[in-house]
Amino acid sequence: MVDECPQEFIDFAEKLADAARPILRRHFRTPIAVDTKADNSPVTIADRDAETAMRALIAEIYPDHGILGEEFGSENPGAEFVWVLDPIDGTRSFITGRPIFGTLIALVRSGIPVLGIIDQAILDERWVGAAGRNTLFNDAPIHTRPCPDLGAAVLSTTSPDLFSASEAAAFRRLAARTDTVMYGGDCYGYALLASGFTDLVVEAGLKPYDFCALVPVITGAGGVVTDWLGNQITIESKGDILAVGDPEILTKALTLLADPG
Repeated sequence: MVDECPQEFIDFAEKLADAARPILRRHFRTPIAVDTKADNSPVTIADRDAETAMRALIAEIYPDHGILGEEFGSENPGAEFVWVLDPIDGTRSFITGRPIFGTLIALVRSGIPVLGIIDQAILDERWVGAAGRNTLFNDAPIHTRPCPDLGAAVLSTTSPDLFSASEAAAFRRLAARTDTVMYGGDCYGYALLASGFTDLVVEAGLKPYDFCALVPVITGAGGVVTDWLGNQITIESKGDILAVGDPEILTKALTLLADPG
């Protein structure tokens, strides 16, 4: 049994989200320079300034903790507690004026995500998940919805263009057995799954700052998150992610992802 996440850490994680919010709001839907990183993903001053603000708070309050952030890399990665930060998950949505991006904040203990926040600054929406606790949406408990029949499920992914050829084939096998497929949203798709509006999210090649925060949010709402082989998600996971709202369809989804027959 996982130990309950201390309220102290939850309160601090919300302070980190609070620090990022005004920065993102200030730059959203304004003329803003967009740079291209080595991996061809976009980055803006909003990404950098929001992560800088969060890192400063961590250094002040928990100087012995580690940090892994999308924009500024890793500090003290061997620490028992590591904060994993993505200031804007969905920068393409941010720079095109779509409020379906999110700030991701996770706390990982000995490699295992124990606390996660998905924060949508523009819509004033916040999902908070923590080990041993029910996930909250704007301070109210939420739960994934029942969907024991894969044929009735809504499946979501950010973009089919992000899959390799073999990953795309696996995704199509699963998609063909579901009722509806939705595209776009990055972390927002996982938040909607936790709130009971989506049944599965499948993605591949994510980095720890893309997925660590999602795990406590979804599991605390009654869902399950694994890799495509059904393994537990850790900070070392490859980043091929399957999230389901109803655990009854997990095995069916894993089988379709794995079996070309």
